[in-house]
Amino acid sequence: MRSVLKFLGWTAGVVLFIIALTYVFKVDYILKAVRVTYFNGHTTAYLSDYVYFDNHTVETSAPQPWAEKTQKIQLPDSVIQFHKREKSVAYVIIHRDSIVLEHYFDGYGRDSKSNSFSMAKSVVSAILGKVIADGKIKSLDQKIIDFVPELAGKYAATVTFRDLVSMSSGMKWKESYYSPFSIVTQLYFDKNLIAVLPELPIDNKPGQRFSYQSGDTQLLGIAIQRATGLSLSQLLSEYFWKPMGAEQKALWQVDSEKHGIEKAYCCLASNALDFARFGKLYLQKGNWKGTQLLPSAYVEESLEPRFENGENYGYSWWLGNFNGKPYFYMDGHLGQFVIVVPEDELIVVRLGHQFDKKPKNQPGSPFYKFIDHAYQLLGSTVR
Repeated sequence: MRSVLKFLGWTAGVVLFIIALTYVFKVDYILKAVRVTYFNGHTTAYLSDYVYFDNHTVETSAPQPWAEKTQKIQLPDSVIQFHKREKSVAYVIIHRDSIVLEHYFDGYGRDSKSNSFSMAKSVVSAILGKVIADGKIKSLDQKIIDFVPELAGKYAATVTFRDLVSMSSGMKWKESYYSPFSIVTQLYFDKNLIAVLPELPIDNKPGQRFSYQSGDTQLLGIAIQRATGLSLSQLLSEYFWKPMGAEQKALWQVDSEKHGIEKAYCCLASNALDFARFGKLYLQKGNWKGTQLLPSAYVEESLEPRFENGENYGYSWWLGNFNGKPYFYMDGHLGQFVIVVPEDELIVVRLGHQFDKKPKNQPGSPFYKFIDHAYQLLGSTVR
């Protein structure tokens, strides 16, 4: 018995020592990372993890339900099994502004909230366009340091809003989702995002090339909040969620209730049909039922690559081509997608627990099949 008590005491001492070290070296965010992920059977962020964080509510007002075809397409069993293998939770096809197919998996439904992950970057880009249109930011070429004077790095004084929204800031950054010591993990679990700014210096000349970095969007979100005096959640609600008639309130993770800074690069919890509204908004070049919510010129510029090496990336929207038909899409960790093919007025939404990283334009890849299945199911109804 004494040996057991001695072992337990030694173990408790080691654990307390490790915890103390995380505070000494200012990596105590790892404690929450372990508790939220590993203790819940995950190795990375996941769809329902928003319940473990503080959130701002994105309010809606008068819901505008999507039109629905009286006879919806049913998924054949082969496609159902495909989505089950890929661990999808939602697959929705909207054609010519009407829902033609809606299927959910793993206990999810129409009103189920799930984490958007990086699809939120496209939402922040839309908010930026509206803030500029309202005159609260002069232009895409206004300097970030005007609103974030504590920004560090050799080129801190030159980086612009355009550089951030096009992922070309020159920030010192490494995009890693699975390391507990990565800056991405720190941003996700830290309780004070402003305090992380000194760790995000602009070390390289901005505006030179595309480099995917979540830190760019986080810095962008902080600058927008300071420029407007409003949280991203408030701006999203007033600019888009209410005017577009979102059917459900959304939740946007913040670093903590005390500081209230949204994780701009991710973490908007909503449902497939409300995420799809941003696909429709950009499909209609910023117009929503006769009201211009975003300048059409900004939308058009957002859907063009800024750099030749930009991997088909616009202003926080990804771009591609399916069988000769251009498309654009929102893209989130683990395979959250809102895909829009303008030529056919087609919107495809897929949400899920995992995603195979095969090249998206490869015919055998899951992403390709998300689009291809939609065309197969629509058949002759696609002009």
